[in-house]
Amino acid sequence: MIISINEMSEIPIYQQIRNQIVQGISDGRLSPGEQLPTVRGLAEEIGINSMTVNKAYSLLKQEGYIFADRRSGARVRKEFAVTKELSEKSRELLQQIISEAKVSGMTKEEFFEICGELYE
Repeated sequence: MIISINEMSEIPIYQQIRNQIVQGISDGRLSPGEQLPTVRGLAEEIGINSMTVNKAYSLLKQEGYIFADRRSGARVRKEFAVTKELSEKSRELLQQIISEAKVSGMTKEEFFEICGELYE
């Protein structure tokens, strides 16, 4: 898995890692049960502190996207809880995106068209 970090982004690096792993799970680049790089290995590959990767993995584990143990390391969960709901944080982010779209003059239909393209 290739993680790309944008050091100029306002999004913390651990959050960028978390987001890219969730996106990889969503779009099929990461398969259920797939082994993730070790904390140390990913940190070296990206060129960041291993504590940053550990923080991302801890968050992913807490959110139920991965599981980890000392023997097999971190792996993508084979099954996910189907809640059909967004987390409060995701809802807040979506509200911000909608607000920016409205301010930019985008119609609801234009916004939904983009959402549909990205969802697929």
